[in-house]
Amino acid sequence: LTQPVTPELLVSPSSQDGDLGSECPEDRGNWTGRLDFLLSCIGYCVGLGNVWRFPYRAYTNGGGAFLVPYFIMLAICGIPIFFMELSLGQFSSLGPLAVWKISPLFKGVGMGTILIVSLVAIYYNMIIAYVLFYLFASLTSDLPWQHCGNWWNTDLCLDHHVIKAGNTTFPINITNTVSPSEEYWSRYVLHIQGSSGIGDPGRIRWNLCLCLLLSWTIVYLCILKGVKSSGKVVYFTATFPYLILVMLLIRGVTLEGAWKGIRFYLTPQFDHLLSSKVWIEAALQIFYSLGVGFGGLLTFASYNTFHQNIYRDTFIVTLGNAITSILAGFAIFSVLGYMSQELGVPVNQVAKAGPGLAFVVYPQAMTMLPLSPFWSFLFFFMLLTLGLDSQFAFMETIVTAVTDEFPYYLRPKKASFSAVICIALFLMGLILTTEGGMYWLVLLDDYSAGFGLMVVVITTCLVVTRVYGMKRFCRDIHMMLGFKPGPYFRACWTVLSPATMMALLVYNIIKYQPSEYGSYRFPVWAEVLGILMGVLSFLMIPVGMVVAVLREEGTLWERVQQASRPAMDWGPSLEENRTGMYVASLAGSQSPKPLMVHMRKYGGITSYENTAIEVDREMEEEEEEESMM
Repeated sequence: LTQPVTPELLVSPSSQDGDLGSECPEDRGNWTGRLDFLLSCIGYCVGLGNVWRFPYRAYTNGGGAFLVPYFIMLAICGIPIFFMELSLGQFSSLGPLAVWKISPLFKGVGMGTILIVSLVAIYYNMIIAYVLFYLFASLTSDLPWQHCGNWWNTDLCLDHHVIKAGNTTFPINITNTVSPSEEYWSRYVLHIQGSSGIGDPGRIRWNLCLCLLLSWTIVYLCILKGVKSSGKVVYFTATFPYLILVMLLIRGVTLEGAWKGIRFYLTPQFDHLLSSKVWIEAALQIFYSLGVGFGGLLTFASYNTFHQNIYRDTFIVTLGNAITSILAGFAIFSVLGYMSQELGVPVNQVAKAGPGLAFVVYPQAMTMLPLSPFWSFLFFFMLLTLGLDSQFAFMETIVTAVTDEFPYYLRPKKASFSAVICIALFLMGLILTTEGGMYWLVLLDDYSAGFGLMVVVITTCLVVTRVYGMKRFCRDIHMMLGFKPGPYFRACWTVLSPATMMALLVYNIIKYQPSEYGSYRFPVWAEVLGILMGVLSFLMIPVGMVVAVLREEGTLWERVQQASRPAMDWGPSLEENRTGMYVASLAGSQSPKPLMVHMRKYGGITSYENTAIEVDREMEEEEEEESMM
């Protein structure tokens, strides 16, 4: 007996081919759980900067009044660029390099992104190594930075117990003294006295070297199977910091003098809003806190299913990130208020930002609490989990970008390739474990993701809206999500976001200041090296343009035009998602009615095919209008 033949129109994707039932290319990998993507984005955005940069930036720029420009800049710059990156990644299912099939002329933008992320990954993991060092040092009954009298201390060392005693009996001049935690950080952990400057790195600190090796090993094991493994790890690393943050917050606000610090943190000074510096600082905080331009968001979104609701996820992550920063400010400044009362000094004398807060001020505050090793361990464990998921994103961005360029060679060997990248970056980071390593870390921090990153983001905005076309980009989102972005997003993408980024870039160039670490001023050759690091990332853009133009044929202008158009295979990665105009770009498709071909091959019409019909109709109407003109 012959088998009954099912008409082609009635065949479902899953009954035709088992692989077509999935919305994601299996060989590339994809998120395995519903919350994997959302938690990865939260873990990536909520990092060390939320704890050690936002609170300090807020209090120095008007306290509570800083929240006004902060949320305005979030609306103008943060949310729109965040959504744009997610849309590009999810629509194409490609990494930061291959996504430039959208306009091959600008592939250098992707190359610049990878260079920036690689430099950041080198020093970011060194910060995680410092955190691991302090984490192990906290596993003791008496914190090693609690008292003076150790071999690394100098005659200038003065601990808070003496200061407190001095407040009740006789005044002590503390202007020329150093806290035990500061000497522990600089003279024991860094052993910076063994180096005379950036040109004299000194010997490798083997305890730091082992911590760096451990941090790279942890990162590698977590990204071993790509997003399938890191997507599970973030269930812990993205949520556990919130538990610790709440514990530190509750402990902080119950301390004597806590409200002194919180009042200092939040008292609004509205006169600051008239200063352009405050608005620029707010934009910078948004820019770096959300991690736009680093390729991490685009990479994560590329592992989504085609119809994932990234519009909703954008608001969850961006607003969640802002709220976390504000909460972290309460946790930090409540403890600083208590510390200032204990020391008998104003809050502004103990408040610091960056490594100074994480490795000097907060550890010193921990020594004043009962059960100080427990609270110290919790604080550094929080920093570890905050740092790790950001590092996962950096590594996933690099690995995905390169494997998407060479899928046939590298995807089957992704674990081995990830190991090679981790080993290479570990070896490059060894100079950071030397006695003068902090000078190199400061140089990398100041220049690797400065004006080069801003040029990358500005160029991305302009290419998508001007070269690719705002109408076409909105049509792609309509096809993917079922609705078009509203006037708010279109206005931000076209004018507001690029203009704000331009203002940031100009401000950074005008207000340029040479790098420094404490009282140490960097030599001219180090400044030149730093500037070259920043310039090299956006020099990739003209280099990429030259390569793209040379690959085309015709006159120079014809080559530029051809290279700026989307590649033939640009569009959704899976055949069943290539509805509307994108079916025509598939190999072997000659039909003038591509949607009908798609329907005959894949079965009945879904809500997303209805969207494709609308898109097709819009395109036909536009073509008719153009022909009439």
